[in-house]
Amino acid sequence: MTPGAYRNRLSRQMRRDRGSYALETAILAPVMIGLLLLLIAFGRVTDAAGAVDSAARAAARAASLERDASTAQAQAQAAASRSLAGEGITCRASSVVIDTSGYALDTGVEANVTATIACTANLSDIGLPGLPGSKTLTASWTSPIDTYRGRGQ
Repeated sequence: MTPGAYRNRLSRQMRRDRGSYALETAILAPVMIGLLLLLIAFGRVTDAAGAVDSAARAAARAASLERDASTAQAQAQAAASRSLAGEGITCRASSVVIDTSGYALDTGVEANVTATIACTANLSDIGLPGLPGSKTLTASWTSPIDTYRGRGQ
């Protein structure tokens, strides 16, 4: 094939493909945007789940360091709020439940404090059709109370 014929053939083939790139872009752009929004949603849920787990750990640890159940409740609530705020997580609704029944046991008996935190993360601002508006994440953590330290109710 001569160079001139090759150029003519290549030129005809390129003219035939002229609108295909625009069509591919028009079809693939919404798909790629949808995948990007889905990745953002999964990232936010994963980040919020880690923050809720961290807040449960902080609340249980703060409660286990106290000497009585009422102070343990207050310190655990405060620690959970600080932890969630420090992670930058805002919950639509949240609940912090602290099981301080271990403080009723006698000194010398092994006891635990359990913190359970539920946080409803907002997903409605992502704007992906079919994505729920929110997701409730729950985490629980148990921390031991010092066995030989005095306990009050």
